[in-house]
Amino acid sequence: MTDNRDSDTLTLVGNSFGRLPDHLLIEIFIRLPVSEWAQISCVKKQWASLFLGECLWQAALMRTFPSASQAKRWPGPIPQGLSKRRFAALYVGKHIFALDNDIDEIVGHTYLFLKEQLELSNMPPPSGILHGTIIDQFITCGKSRDVAHELASQIWLAVLDNLEENQHTFLLLKRLALEGDVFLPFPYSRSIKVQWRVFEKLFTDFRNCFDQADYYDVLAIAKNKFQPIPSAWFKVQRCTSNSL
Repeated sequence: MTDNRDSDTLTLVGNSFGRLPDHLLIEIFIRLPVSEWAQISCVKKQWASLFLGECLWQAALMRTFPSASQAKRWPGPIPQGLSKRRFAALYVGKHIFALDNDIDEIVGHTYLFLKEQLELSNMPPPSGILHGTIIDQFITCGKSRDVAHELASQIWLAVLDNLEENQHTFLLLKRLALEGDVFLPFPYSRSIKVQWRVFEKLFTDFRNCFDQADYYDVLAIAKNKFQPIPSAWFKVQRCTSNSL
């Protein structure tokens, strides 16, 4: 009996929501936690279309980040994008980098750019090109060379720490580790912290996935770059057929 009542209640609520105009639905949805938006968008086709449209994201942007309306478009190779992209960038700037100033949106867009280049491409551009694009973005926006280099390093580290642990990431990190050293003037050279993190993740998170030849190739490069290297990096097991 209780199950029937619950079902009737849900049906009534669903029908009531179904009669609401889009602008009221948007005002309701943007007041709910961001973590629930993906689930909400799967309930009805009408709701899904709202999350695909620009109106909801404009409203969410203005409610969550009121100062976004005052932001000017910036020059540089990484575009600002529409409201959904801007919301994602500002969310990243606030929750991953804990920023709340004039640089938060640019940092968020740059993080999204780098993460997508590394995760979504089967053959990402060389790291030097990606790093140079990031540096150019910050310099074009008026940041000093030192600030641009520090921000780029923070973005690289954050992206590396948030990559999924799968076969694609293992191959990506191995490719980054095996890239030949090319002399680039400051600030276009990646920081030693970023290079260290690549090897650290390979020898900790993915060390069981090396074959013997690749392991010794990457280890030799690590020895050449860093002295000393952690003893834990010397421990390796052969990758089984079920790995990753």
